[in-house]
Amino acid sequence: MTDDERRRLLAIARESLASLLERRPAHDTGPLEGRLSEPGGAFVTLRSGGRLRGCIGYIDSPLPLANVVAELARKSAREDPRFAPLAPAEFGQISLEVSVISALHPLAGVRDIRPGVDGVVLELRGRRGLLLPQVATENGWDAAALLAGVCTKAGLPPGAWEDPEARLFTFTAEICDEEAARV
Repeated sequence: MTDDERRRLLAIARESLASLLERRPAHDTGPLEGRLSEPGGAFVTLRSGGRLRGCIGYIDSPLPLANVVAELARKSAREDPRFAPLAPAEFGQISLEVSVISALHPLAGVRDIRPGVDGVVLELRGRRGLLLPQVATENGWDAAALLAGVCTKAGLPPGAWEDPEARLFTFTAEICDEEAARV
């Protein structure tokens, strides 16, 4: 993605969030070009004071990336079950991060995981867990800790990834971060 596309995705997410909290229709995104017009998956992460305040995403979507990000900004504010819905008074304290997700790749071997570069998806017994690449960096995790974390995220015991029926995938993400953009 280009720097302009990154800035535009963040602006779309910010406007979508503002319109939700102000209870008004979102502004039209205008014509979509390049990567923003292509289908794809993304996650939108909200932080307040550096702490997680919401995160929702889709691994893939048939919708244009810009539309996906607009929808996920709203869902992150209101539908993350770990948090109360975002209040309008919190809007000015929220920073946004958009992670544009690559296609999933089956994991050949645990030694192939690159913590901080690869995100991980685990599927087992009808459960699914996903951790974005930046989670390993934020927590100082190696591959073993990342695998234990994705098991926990799926509601499974930390070693469930070793189950022969477990399906593991990796992916990368292009990160668009308001905090990094301000530096």
